[in-house]
Amino acid sequence: MTAPDPANGEAPLPPAVSPAPNDPITSAAFWRLRFPGLSISVLIALASAFLSEHYGAPAMLLAILIGLALHFLAEDPRMGPGLEFAAKALLRAGIALLGLRISLTMFADLGLPMLGVLLAAVVLTIGFGVLAARLTGHSTPFGVLTGGAVAICGASAAMAIAAVLPRRNAREAERDMVFAVFGVTMLSTLAMIGYPILAGALGLGPVLTGVFLGATIHDVAQVVGAGFSVSQETGDTAVLVKLIRVTLLAPVVLVIALAYRRSAPVDGSLRPPLLPGFVVVFLALVLVNSAVTIPPVITEAANAMSRWALLAAIAAVGVKTSLPNVLTVGRKAIALLVAETVFLAVLILIALELLPLARLDP
Repeated sequence: MTAPDPANGEAPLPPAVSPAPNDPITSAAFWRLRFPGLSISVLIALASAFLSEHYGAPAMLLAILIGLALHFLAEDPRMGPGLEFAAKALLRAGIALLGLRISLTMFADLGLPMLGVLLAAVVLTIGFGVLAARLTGHSTPFGVLTGGAVAICGASAAMAIAAVLPRRNAREAERDMVFAVFGVTMLSTLAMIGYPILAGALGLGPVLTGVFLGATIHDVAQVVGAGFSVSQETGDTAVLVKLIRVTLLAPVVLVIALAYRRSAPVDGSLRPPLLPGFVVVFLALVLVNSAVTIPPVITEAANAMSRWALLAAIAAVGVKTSLPNVLTVGRKAIALLVAETVFLAVLILIALELLPLARLDP
């Protein structure tokens, strides 16, 4: 195997390091091999959470930026197995644990008209993303990635969708995911500030404002910030609507995985799994949470574990990705992400005006 040429700016890829596949996950050798890269990922996650708590910036955004700044660590072969483990295994675990935040009773609380609007918004936004990606010279998977991130739940959706897209070029795949996570987090932060002002200017009542915020802002944390900055009622409504969008993550990822599996080469070398394991666990946890009452201490612990796992995962991806490589996506990719965000907001506002949802507020 030809080693990457540092003179050309090619950092060695972590997967090039053989991670002793026969070592079971319970063995000391398994964790010893992955300790350097995994510990760096966890330290970045801790640092980003600390900075987020003290300065108010999104932790996910900080984890990406710190990871990108420490990209030189990816040149150390000892980091490879741990970074790869964090970027894949922790990512899937974090997404799967999101299932404990959802129960099927939420669908009944929201009502069929709103469920129809959210489902249509997801489908149409992803479709718009695919079409706009082609018009701007990007690939269909790139449009699916950015459109899905905007339509569902921001950074978590970007990472989940990226996990099932075909990987013809690992460096480009990681670059696209980092761009999508970074972009939707930035736009979500701007929306957290601007959308409540827009809702007030449009004369939306507290419930409809919550619906608008929950249906359009990308990340859960920013939905919470925007909703409760208006009122308790708006915040409660926004969080409920947002969690329904999160529920759509599993079926959307499943459909994407099946679609690309069908179109992949016959030899299956580029095919995603028929049914991604983390999607199965996500759905199973939703069903468990719907069937029985889980003690709050367990759900809170699962939420915390999910948050930390996702932070460590995106930190690892950031370390593996060079900033110059991310910047190669170009201005058209930024315009695409902004256009998808505007499309979703306009779509929801039209739905609030035309459908019976307008009667939610007196």
